[in-house]
Amino acid sequence: MDPRAWVKDVFQCRLCETPGSPMYCDICHIHLCKACVGEHISDPSIEHKVVPLENRGFTTYYPKCPKHSTKQCELRCEQCDIPICSQCISSGEHEQHGKVDILESIEHKKSIIQRDLQELEKTIYPKYQEIAYNFQMQKADLNKNTQKLTTAIDKHGEALHREIDTIIQKLKYDLGEMDSKHLAVLKKEEDKIKRTISEITQCITALKEVLNSNDVSLVSAYKSRNAQFRRPPPRLTISLPSFTPHKLNKEQLFQQFGFISKVPFKTEKPVCTMNFPGAESSLPDRPLIDEPRLIANINTEQIGLCGVSCLRDDKIWVCGDGENTIRLYDLGGNLAKSIPTKSGNKSSETHVTVTMSGDLVYTDFSNRTVNIVKNTQTQTLIRLRGWKPYDVCSTSTGDLLVVMESDDMRQAKVGRYSGSTAVQSIQFNDIGQPLYSSGSSNSVGFVKETAMSYNSKYISENRNLDVCVSDFGACAVVVVNQAGKFRFTYTGFPTTMKGQFRPCGITTDSQSRILTADFPNQCIHILDQDGQFLRYIDNCHLQRPKDLCVDTRDNLFIAEFKTGNVKIIQYLM
Repeated sequence: MDPRAWVKDVFQCRLCETPGSPMYCDICHIHLCKACVGEHISDPSIEHKVVPLENRGFTTYYPKCPKHSTKQCELRCEQCDIPICSQCISSGEHEQHGKVDILESIEHKKSIIQRDLQELEKTIYPKYQEIAYNFQMQKADLNKNTQKLTTAIDKHGEALHREIDTIIQKLKYDLGEMDSKHLAVLKKEEDKIKRTISEITQCITALKEVLNSNDVSLVSAYKSRNAQFRRPPPRLTISLPSFTPHKLNKEQLFQQFGFISKVPFKTEKPVCTMNFPGAESSLPDRPLIDEPRLIANINTEQIGLCGVSCLRDDKIWVCGDGENTIRLYDLGGNLAKSIPTKSGNKSSETHVTVTMSGDLVYTDFSNRTVNIVKNTQTQTLIRLRGWKPYDVCSTSTGDLLVVMESDDMRQAKVGRYSGSTAVQSIQFNDIGQPLYSSGSSNSVGFVKETAMSYNSKYISENRNLDVCVSDFGACAVVVVNQAGKFRFTYTGFPTTMKGQFRPCGITTDSQSRILTADFPNQCIHILDQDGQFLRYIDNCHLQRPKDLCVDTRDNLFIAEFKTGNVKIIQYLM
């Protein structure tokens, strides 16, 4: 029997109870006969979607409008970042705002979900399984070694007979205590890993359900947890104890019998965040092209640009010298959104970055704060005391790196923050000398053409987790490793064609190359991850390049202070 015919026999029309109703309202979720369809859709104030029974479930569920309960939201207002319906548009409230089809934003969100799911299944989950297996192996080795040492102790004790029984029992007790502590520590860490694996498994299941769902509200509410799982826990390794026998001496039985070496637990922190296949670890080598080329020019009409950061690959945040507004543009130069700074102060040292989740973060030099914008709501994330922030960057682990100078202009440092909590300070090299210049080491003043301080600094994290700072006052790029240990300083490539090196914006690409803007010489320096000069970008008619960023395709975005343009340059094959 045809299953579809069976379905028609079972389901009745909700209005007249006629069996085998062939129609279905995908909005109201009721069965209808053909005669009752007209009656069901007669109320124009309520949305309906009547389809043949076999096509039910294929209708996209738009969210209901919170202001107009009978309407569905088919658009999203970019300015307000909320779903809107046709009646919202008619009201004129969103007349001057940018609008996009809500299905486009949902498709983008689903692509993020798909990527997160793939990363969980292909990379994160197997890595945690590997860690769990390592615990099992360590437990087996611990047990085997414990048995081996117990046998050695027994054999050595037989030579001493009864007079050393107490010593033997004491050593066995010590070994047992050590074994218990080791097992307890291993079990505790193993349980943590298993709980995380369980959470990842649940997350994978939930993501699959979201991907298979047509519920737009469910997809819109999705918040990625991959950043939480991306960095594995410290690897715990137990060094196995050993027994060292001595030549027997009755006068010194206890000392000569031997001892069990007490060894500490060794926890190895992971070198870096787990890489997503097809992203960091497996990126193909992309050499520099012979002649960098300008592929687009975005005119923001905002003279004095001093900050730029990519939002995905289709929009950029920019901020200007002496401005108190941060603006979002698409690649066509259309203004999509404007965010006033929380303090309202006009500053020449406002800089921007975008977190892994797409939130805007900016520094407010005059107000001593670092702020985050979530769904158009601005929150103060970090409030500094005695220090003023120059630049900020979001790291691969979700931390923030902030380069700052003290109020008295005598010190400069980099702070790492997890949320609002300072977790690291980078200020001095191994012999106690300052890594970064300050007002006390530079001539205090401002650069001609801009209110930028001679002490201005920009910051970026490289893919190898190095922290790279462009120090305008020191005429140098200073690079330290993740632990804050000095690696190298770059002070420009000697040439008669260029003047004094004065770096501003700094960024890194997928190949761990370092790019920095040379403001007075109107060019870009490209270095390898060890500070070796590779080439200039000086053929694209740059006019006072102030800040840099790269998108996921390694296109270079350059904010020009003099023109207000953001130039997009291809420099890799």
